[in-house]
Amino acid sequence: MKPTTRSRLLDHFRKNQTASVKELSRLMELTGSDIRHHLAILESNNLIEVVGQRQEGRGRPDNIYGLSSRLLGDGLDKLAGALFDVWLGGASGQVQEAGLRSVARRLAGAVDDKAPVTQRLVRTVERLNELHYQSRWEAGATGPRLILGHCPYAALVVAHPELCRMDAFLLETRLGSAVEQTAKLQLSDKGLPFCAFVAIKY
Repeated sequence: MKPTTRSRLLDHFRKNQTASVKELSRLMELTGSDIRHHLAILESNNLIEVVGQRQEGRGRPDNIYGLSSRLLGDGLDKLAGALFDVWLGGASGQVQEAGLRSVARRLAGAVDDKAPVTQRLVRTVERLNELHYQSRWEAGATGPRLILGHCPYAALVVAHPELCRMDAFLLETRLGSAVEQTAKLQLSDKGLPFCAFVAIKY
């Protein structure tokens, strides 16, 4: 089966790392507008991205494309895991808790202790979503319930379950209230894992 233009483009980037529209146009014997069309689709699917610019003659610099960071992957989960092992590996429970609280405070950002409860909940959800938790809150009989629809540390949490305690400390910092975890990577109706916390002593 003949490879598609897009698969040929991806193969080119895997072998050569980068290319401009002009280079690809010459190589594949397609017009610049055809190449731009295929690159736009690959870019919208998060497979390639603009990695730089190069001046080729007069006029504006040309964009240089390469495989996306998502497609290439990174070693951040391995690095973070190693840092956790070194930092908290042999630490006592007290030292671990102090460290996790400190990281949680840093992640929590600015907090307005005097804001009304509802406003604090809304701002907490906004902050969590900035951190990629896909969170929301809902009223509950025992107190407000915060649902975290995505774990941004999923690659680490099995080896480092203490990250769940860090989430709790983050919520406590934002809300000014103790929280209790009521669900951990539980499957939703859509089959997606989520975590939930209930604010207590509000």
